[in-house]
Amino acid sequence: MKYFTWKELTRSSKNLPNIPNYQQKKNIEYLVDHLLDPVREKLGKPIIVTSCFRSEQVNKAVGGAKTSQHMANNGAAADLKCYNNSFLFQLIKNNFEFDQMIWEFGDLNQPLWVHVSLKEKNNRKQILRAEKIKGKTVYKPM
Repeated sequence: MKYFTWKELTRSSKNLPNIPNYQQKKNIEYLVDHLLDPVREKLGKPIIVTSCFRSEQVNKAVGGAKTSQHMANNGAAADLKCYNNSFLFQLIKNNFEFDQMIWEFGDLNQPLWVHVSLKEKNNRKQILRAEKIKGKTVYKPM
């Protein structure tokens, strides 16, 4: 892990335990070593991780999906921001292996953040766009 720290990868705004177990740590390290660090290297500018690992309690508190890859049980996920989130999205989409990418909210020109996940094998290369419809988050294929 060259550009990211455990502190930022396990940060939570909730006052709840957020400590990954051994397997979850391995999945997060795989995400960082095979995706986040190489993306940061290619981008040449800082990337902010707004969310990575979430314990089950943290995931529930923030309203995360019960099967969220942020819990790092079968792969790992991170929500990312940088100086140009649209460019970051395209950079990952066109140059890197991933399981799932989500253009999170924003508009058609710029997402508010980019969600990306990676597994060691059987990555789906699924690309979605999240938007609010009548107060509910809806995920649509892109």
